[in-house]
Amino acid sequence: MSDLASFFAPDGPLAAAIPGFRARAQQIEMAQRITEAIQGHRVLVAEAGTGTGKTFAYLVPALLAGGKVIISTGTKTLQDQLFNRDLPTVRAALKVPVSIALLKGRANYVCHYHLERNARDGRFLTAQDAADLRAIARFAKLTQTGDKAECTDVREDSAAWIAATSTRDNCLGQECPNKDECFVMQARRAAMEADVVVVNHHLFFADVMLRDEGMGELLPACNAVIFDEAHQLPETASLFFGESVSTSQALELARDTRSETLAGARDCIALIDESRKLEKAARDLRLVFGNETARLSATQAAEREAFEPQIGALQQALDAFHSVLDTQAERSEGLANCLRRTEDMVERLARWRNPEEKDLIRWVEVFAQSLALNATPLHVSDVFKRQLEGHPRAWIFTSATLAVGKADFGHYCRELGLAWMDPPPLTAVWGSPFDYAEQALLYAPANMPDPNAPDYIEAVARVALPLIRAARGRAFVLCTSLRAMRRVHELIADGLQQAGDELPLLLQGEGSRSELLDRFRRLGNAVLVASQSFWEGVDVPGDALSLVVIDKLPFAPPDDPVLAARVEHMQKQGLSPFVHHQLPRAVINMKQGAGRLIRTERDRGVLCICDPRMIEKSYGKVVWRSLPPMRRTRVEADAVAFLETLPPPKSAG
Repeated sequence: MSDLASFFAPDGPLAAAIPGFRARAQQIEMAQRITEAIQGHRVLVAEAGTGTGKTFAYLVPALLAGGKVIISTGTKTLQDQLFNRDLPTVRAALKVPVSIALLKGRANYVCHYHLERNARDGRFLTAQDAADLRAIARFAKLTQTGDKAECTDVREDSAAWIAATSTRDNCLGQECPNKDECFVMQARRAAMEADVVVVNHHLFFADVMLRDEGMGELLPACNAVIFDEAHQLPETASLFFGESVSTSQALELARDTRSETLAGARDCIALIDESRKLEKAARDLRLVFGNETARLSATQAAEREAFEPQIGALQQALDAFHSVLDTQAERSEGLANCLRRTEDMVERLARWRNPEEKDLIRWVEVFAQSLALNATPLHVSDVFKRQLEGHPRAWIFTSATLAVGKADFGHYCRELGLAWMDPPPLTAVWGSPFDYAEQALLYAPANMPDPNAPDYIEAVARVALPLIRAARGRAFVLCTSLRAMRRVHELIADGLQQAGDELPLLLQGEGSRSELLDRFRRLGNAVLVASQSFWEGVDVPGDALSLVVIDKLPFAPPDDPVLAARVEHMQKQGLSPFVHHQLPRAVINMKQGAGRLIRTERDRGVLCICDPRMIEKSYGKVVWRSLPPMRRTRVEADAVAFLETLPPPKSAG
């Protein structure tokens, strides 16, 4: 173990290779525990506070392990950072001959077949889409990887990417005429040959757990799996161990079939007609819910008069579509693939209407333009535990937020089935090296109304305004609902205008998350009002962020159909859903939101949690004891004075 510590020493290879590198006792201890877990094929669940340096703490053992290692992250941003920056840096510092590969889901790679076909068809909604597709075609000729992240000329959310990439449904696989130059296949081959492979959680579950898309060979070959941002795993696992069928999938199937018909069976007018009928049935099902967006249980959805008849109409349209397509499928690989997709969709829709498994939560999610019929497992612990018990290997789960209280991993381990493993998982907590008592203040405002009171959002805005003015902007205001977010934004805008403060005020949704963050950092004195998507995975070190205001404790809405079903199940087992599920989830989410504030040893700021339940309810102690050890106050003047001592914004205006 002393040899391992030498890599992190002040005169060691990491310090020589990385400007500003500082060894931390927590980092070295974490690296040692991970090394032991890898050598002993153990499960380790480790919380490492912000600033611990957990990335290097797991990369050093991973590169020294000598076997194949899969590293899975929660976001593509961290995935790219690991592959392009952190892994090459550590590999060079350690001087180890380790090969590395990056593997993303197929939607991240240009597909030659679909790009060529859609460019030839030339049907686009806007001139910008057509220009973007031409830019992607130029990129495809020059790129070595086909990774859309490298195509900086085209926005990540451009509609042209749908026409230039494939999905699991419409990929032709080994029958594709472009298979020899396929970027997805190249990335997979590189991953199979590499010593260290960087994936993300979605890909891990979709491709490895379900043995889908030919990646099932990766897991048997590896000695260790390391999950970073592991707090996201229960939610991601629920998504992938479940099943869904959506109106958008039906529309894509109809569109792709029409395109393949024009290319390979132009004389079959009946198939074109049936594709139009399938589109109409899918759109009519979505129109049952008018303009609303919602998450409903299957029972609640069935209370809508037209819901069941329209699902029946969709099933009939699929059956008729299938009958005609079946007569044409031999005419091209594209049509044969569309037939396979149709058969899969028919089966999934039938299973949703008449489920075989009893432990499934059936629910409906209504989006602005589409509707999804979802079947989510009541719990993922059994399925996940089976994956871990296969081949002997190490499983490392790490994040800044896994424990409730100071070191209770019970909730997390139960959710993933780790609690019943033999031998039981190893656990460890390393607190942040930051001096929170000096760097940060936790402000819980006094005299706040009940969070369900009609004037609560107004009270949040009243609390936030003097703090924002004292901080001279530099604030995140994080809300637990989109409705609250929009209202708080409106009230803060009015308050700043009345005070004559011309601070830049940003709102989630005005641009992509990365665009908003870039603007926030660049402005240096901005206020960003946002909801859940900015609670985690957002890093704004330095003076640009000195205040985080959180409106409420982040409990999931009690009417959420998945939560409601799990609550009912736990009650039948004689467990308290609040104690065993809702409170631990809220604590982990709150730790994520609070973690936006202090990102470096030099950062200073105020965390304001408006919700009076944190102080007034007995369970509130569980929340604030789980937060970093900041000084606490209930007096506004203390928070204002703290913020006024901060240096002025560097690039205000």
